[in-house]
Parts: sequence; structure tokens; C-alpha cells
Amino acid sequence: MFHKEGYKIILITLFLAIGIALASEFLIDSVWIKRLILIAIIIFFVLILQFFRNPKRTFYSDDKQVVSPVDGKVVVIEEVFEKEYFKDKRLQVSVFMSPINVHVTRHPINGVVKYSKYHPGKYLVAWHPKASEDNERTTVVVENDTIGAVLYRQIAGALAKRIVNYAQEGQTVVQGSDSGFIKFGSRVDLYLPIGTKLDVTLNQKVKGGLTTIAKL
Repeated sequence: MFHKEGYKIILITLFLAIGIALASEFLIDSVWIKRLILIAIIIFFVLILQFFRNPKRTFYSDDKQVVSPVDGKVVVIEEVFEKEYFKDKRLQVSVFMSPINVHVTRHPINGVVKYSKYHPGKYLVAWHPKASEDNERTTVVVENDTIGAVLYRQIAGALAKRIVNYAQEGQTVVQGSDSGFIKFGSRVDLYLPIGTKLDVTLNQKVKGGLTTIAKL
């Protein structure tokens, strides 16, 4: 199963792959060069397919917990000043996605979208300290009566050149449901109240919509 954001790229890649394979067949005499080209085409196409995969998952909604918005590895846990929406100190949990991770962004809690904003910016590497403020990014805040407000931020990286965000202000969303997509690797920052007891640790691998980040 593939994400809808990948259909166009997959089709374009397929047509290009077929074109290159046919051209090499007619224009190149060396058998081993033809085979190398064919192997390279197949590997590249498989990488594109796996990047846009969207595996079927069963989610269990819980109003008292925050789940990871994406697949990846926890690379940051620290107290920071969140100046865009809360304008106070928050506990930041950052999940880095490599190109081989599933890149679907999911809503970390049930609730109503209170804020959703896109910011154009740079394409620093995702782990750069200034990436949260300087890179292309989207900020989304979801709120419910049990947990309160939780902010998550999609951040583009050096390879990610397009962020897709489906969250709209006033929309009621379900935990684990599709919130967007980041193309070709990046990270997502999650901002929780100070004092939140986390269920994850640094360098832990997490799965979007499944791994519990914290219970509040």
C-alpha cells in the first residue's frame, strides 16, 4: 500500500525507468553495461516504492496518551522555549526520519486543530540546532479536554523539499490518523508540558501512531 502523495512520482519514475532500459538496450552494445544499468534502475525504483509505502496499521485511540507522530528515532529530549504558539517553556521530543522510514505524519492525540501554519525557510540538515526555527516547516496544535494542547512541527531537511500538511484549523481529528507527509527524510518536533513523564528515551526507535511518547 502506498501513500497518495507518492502516486505521481511512482508513475513518473516507472516511465523513466522503462525509457532508460529501452534506450540502453538499443544504444549500448556491452551486455554487462546493460545489466548494470538494469540493476541500478531496479534498485532505484524499489527505493522509491519503499519510501512512499504506507503500511496498514491498527490504531487504539486513548485520550490520555500522546503517540509518536512519525516513524523514526528519538534524537532530542530537552526543555526549550516554544515561541510561536505557547510562548513558554515546553518539553521537546524530536523524532528523526531517515529516507528508509515511513514518512506519513500522524495526529499524536485526539482533538480539535487549534492552529495550523506553514513557514517557508531553509533546508539545513534536519539535526541542525537551528532547523526548528530556520527550515521550511509547518506547525500544528491539537487540543482536547483530557490532555490539553499538544504542538507538533514538521521540519524539512537537506533532502526533504516538500512538506504536505492536511491539518486545518477547526477540524476534529483522530489519534493516529493521517496528518501529512514529508518527502525524502526529515524530522518532527513534539512539544509537551514541562514535567511530562515520557515513555521513550533518546535513540529509541518509534512508530507513528503506535509508540506511546507520554501519558498525561
